[in-house]
Amino acid sequence: MLMDTFDDPSRLGPRVWRTEKSERGENLLICRVRYDHMENPRTGEVLRRTVLETRDWVNVVALTREQRVVVVRQFRFGTGAITTEIPGGVIDADEAPLDAARRELREECGYSATEWTYLGAVEPNPAFHDNLCHHFLARDAERTHAQELDEGEDIVVAELALDELRARIRSGEIRHALVLTALQRVLDLRLDGTGLGQP
Repeated sequence: MLMDTFDDPSRLGPRVWRTEKSERGENLLICRVRYDHMENPRTGEVLRRTVLETRDWVNVVALTREQRVVVVRQFRFGTGAITTEIPGGVIDADEAPLDAARRELREECGYSATEWTYLGAVEPNPAFHDNLCHHFLARDAERTHAQELDEGEDIVVAELALDELRARIRSGEIRHALVLTALQRVLDLRLDGTGLGQP
């Protein structure tokens, strides 16, 4: 029975692959390549697998007092297209996730917020990434600073009403997976009545 797999991982379920050795790969600035030689527990064959060692990330759903969501529009190199996203970025060394979220909101957008809620973390792609993306909700966000963009950024900031945000998700304009998971967690909060008003 399928449930047996979840109730007792030793029965029918997948097994942990044993690491025979690891090799350091190229430093790509946004990540470091690692090659793990892993033994397939089903066949016994040792295979080389690629892992991208990556710092944890944050992203922020920033809501203004008027219940508008702060979004960023920028060109993305991977898809070669302009995207609509929420602010976010890499957590610096020795930086707490909340501090990184506050910094990214200020640097990318020039906004600050008075109330912060941690929405949990997701695994961006556990197939080859080893990091987490931490989601935050920032309430009562408002423009307080000029943007502080680095040399690799060209970001336009906007605010979207919730209905317009939903429309852009439905149309496929907003389809960044990590953005959608954060927005879904905020929608869940709205539905369970924890202070975000009606959906």
